[in-house]
Amino acid sequence: MTHVFFHCASGERVLLDHDGSDVEDLVEAHERAKTIVRQFVSSQTPDDWRAWTMHVSDENGEDIFLMPFSYVLGRPH
Repeated sequence: MTHVFFHCASGERVLLDHDGSDVEDLVEAHERAKTIVRQFVSSQTPDDWRAWTMHVSDENGEDIFLMPFSYVLGRPH
């Protein structure tokens, strides 16, 4: 079990995850990151989320992996 944090950043804003979550492995962390991205995108805000990136980090603040929101959203049509 690993404790990870799901921070989100764009060129102008940063949203920090102060609580974090326990995950079994990187696969679970990756799936949870995709779920969080989908939650942000489905919110009723005027934001263009394609410029955002999810930073999944460990308890020491080291990035484990990055997930651009565009990875989940795909290309605009």
